[in-house]
Amino acid sequence: MRLRAGARARERLFGGALLALACLSVLTTAGVVAVLVFEATTFFSDPLVSLREFFTGRQWTPLFADQRFGILPLLTGTMMVTGIALVVGVPLGLMSAVYLSEFATARRRRRVTFVLELLAGVPTVVLGYFALLFVTPLLQRFVPGLDLFNPLSAGLVMGFMILPTVSSISTDAMQAVPVALRQAAYGMGATQVQLIWRVVLPASLSGIVASVILAFSRAVGETMIVTLAAGQRPLFTLDPRETIATMTSFIVQAASGDQPAGSLAARSLYAVAATLFAITLALNLVSQIVVRRFRERYE
Repeated sequence: MRLRAGARARERLFGGALLALACLSVLTTAGVVAVLVFEATTFFSDPLVSLREFFTGRQWTPLFADQRFGILPLLTGTMMVTGIALVVGVPLGLMSAVYLSEFATARRRRRVTFVLELLAGVPTVVLGYFALLFVTPLLQRFVPGLDLFNPLSAGLVMGFMILPTVSSISTDAMQAVPVALRQAAYGMGATQVQLIWRVVLPASLSGIVASVILAFSRAVGETMIVTLAAGQRPLFTLDPRETIATMTSFIVQAASGDQPAGSLAARSLYAVAATLFAITLALNLVSQIVVRRFRERYE
């Protein structure tokens, strides 16, 4: 009886510790959201700032004497780099997932997975310097007018950064397709390519879409690659050869500057951070909706 009572006490203590850690995570998230909301509200309550200018203005110069607060240059820069990264990372990630799930032997799957995990573990600051010092000089040989800091090289390298995310989640989704569906397709005379296109990919669509949205979120929030390789000039342009700034690179620039605490320039950092948080939250909500909408249940 004493042993059972001691075991129950240890279980309750362990459960309480886990509950405390879970509550700590929730409270930390709530604290971050509260700070962002408070600082962003204070920023927008300033008479020099208007919501209309913030979301439609094409000049972003909060750190200059002539302050302008139009976030469109940061948004377009962020989406340009993210779009280039998705164009590179999503097709390569899906093709590698199809190979690992449908063609690779168990031994080769372990080797390729190890390489992808190694790629995922490379620090982003290393990737940023790789984009700046290797990819950009290489691209300047073929792309005329390419600036030293540009979203093209940053997006290309970021595409390889998100590749393991797309590949890993998509591979798991494809391998979760029941063997019975595969055997039924083969029994109807389907080839392996037809099996992939008409059975595996549709059945694992929710997982694939979730991996793409997760990669989108990670690319939007990436900091070091865009800070080092894309530049810190908030220029409203769609030309991937020009130096631009993203939301995360501006946060780095503003946080490392000499702006007085509580000033409008310092609070602009929180406004950009709140916008970035809202975009990430929206992507997560879309991911959950898509997963619930296209999830396949097998019994």
